[in-house]
Amino acid sequence: MVRQVLLGCGVAASLLYVAMNLLGAMVWPGYSLTAQAISELGAIEAPARPLMVALGFVWDTLMIAFGVGVWRSAGRKPILRVVGALLVGLGVFGLTAPLTSMHQREVLAAGGATLTDTLHLVAAGIGSFFFLLTVGLGAAAFGPRFRVYSIGTILVMLVFGTLAALDGPRVQANLPTPWLGVTERTMFFSALLWFAVLALVLLRTHGEGTEPEPKGRELASPGRRRAPA
Repeated sequence: MVRQVLLGCGVAASLLYVAMNLLGAMVWPGYSLTAQAISELGAIEAPARPLMVALGFVWDTLMIAFGVGVWRSAGRKPILRVVGALLVGLGVFGLTAPLTSMHQREVLAAGGATLTDTLHLVAAGIGSFFFLLTVGLGAAAFGPRFRVYSIGTILVMLVFGTLAALDGPRVQANLPTPWLGVTERTMFFSALLWFAVLALVLLRTHGEGTEPEPKGRELASPGRRRAPA
């Protein structure tokens, strides 16, 4: 039951991240889900920042719990232990997000960037690497269909992540980015969907090392006899 709850945190985390985007846009009426980056919702002095920081902490906690669930489900698949450790690391790393927030576009264009903006770019690169590495290693944990699905997820992340990165200079110059929100969210949501699918796959199976020992197994060994009473 504990393992199932922990794995369920992976599905909950994916749903929460989508909800965070929708709720953040509701709190900030002028925000555009199609034209603005996810990070802008949590930007310094942005209207949605308090909500994003609070829900971001919940998301990080869910990811840590999910990582523990994946680790406990590894059984005789050590690659899943690595995936679980990466998920835990992703959640722990996410706790630093409030310390590496970007400024709003207007501030960046006016030359108001600070160290946090530089750290934000570094953190975004590290986070993206965590996502890609987790999906890439997880691809080897199951059969061909899951492997093909994982490879497709990586391709989507690379293509749309590159498109989103190309809009970075336009964000700093406060220029229009009509499709940035679409490209960036496609990248992140594809990874979140993969996490949810991984959780569901593990919920339907039992780690080989987690299955209980058969009763009376000690009597099955040849040449082994019960001691006389």
